[in-house]
Amino acid sequence: MQKKNRKRISVVSTWHYIRLVYRSVLFVLLLIAYIRFKFYSEASIIESAESMPPIIIITWAIFVVEMIFRFFPSKYESPGCQKQFAKNYIKTGSTDIVIHDNNATVLVLLIWVVFNGLFGALHMAGILDDGIMILLCSAYSICDIVCILFFCPFQTWFMKNKCCSTCRIYNWDYAMMFTPLFFIQKSYTWSLLVLSVALLVRWEITFYLHPERFSEKTNDYLQCKNCTEKLCVHKKQLNSLWKHIEEYSAERIKRLKK
Repeated sequence: MQKKNRKRISVVSTWHYIRLVYRSVLFVLLLIAYIRFKFYSEASIIESAESMPPIIIITWAIFVVEMIFRFFPSKYESPGCQKQFAKNYIKTGSTDIVIHDNNATVLVLLIWVVFNGLFGALHMAGILDDGIMILLCSAYSICDIVCILFFCPFQTWFMKNKCCSTCRIYNWDYAMMFTPLFFIQKSYTWSLLVLSVALLVRWEITFYLHPERFSEKTNDYLQCKNCTEKLCVHKKQLNSLWKHIEEYSAERIKRLKK
């Protein structure tokens, strides 16, 4: 019997996993710090963090560097955010620009603003503190990678795009991630938010000036044959693994009932 050829995880996907690990570690550390602040410290979580500048500087620098890289073409980034660049525009010969999920962007924007507006209102009312808003940002950062690697509710329920490569709102991720920072008036929080919004604005300007780069009909770069991420293969392997686990569990239950 011939063994099935298993495709190795791509460099781009590997980078996603690396980000998932350090963002998860950051969330756990922030959660521990917040619990300690709530039960054992008189200083706020912001004051505690500011008493250890290296923590803020390193965390701030990591996200700043990540966002700066998004402003330039990179082979280590997902095709989903790289399609905006002229060097990645490969003409198909068609002039029929089709972007099925464009109208859903307004709905996603409204939902996100309302959803975070509720947290903001609770924060301004004094019900939620700065620590919760920072934890919310950190949780969003993990959800961002989960959406890429495992399951994206925006893709499934609203955008209906085939994969991340054709996602209309791919470069909205950092702006969405840092939305809660709007309510924390610190230079290092607002600088992250401003840079993330600049990334989003640049993306939107490029979309309206060059929509042909964002359509699979007109940009061959978005075709499966040119994908460097291969997340669809990775997700299929995960789904297959999950199916095997379910089948094994079902078989074990049957044996136990006998």
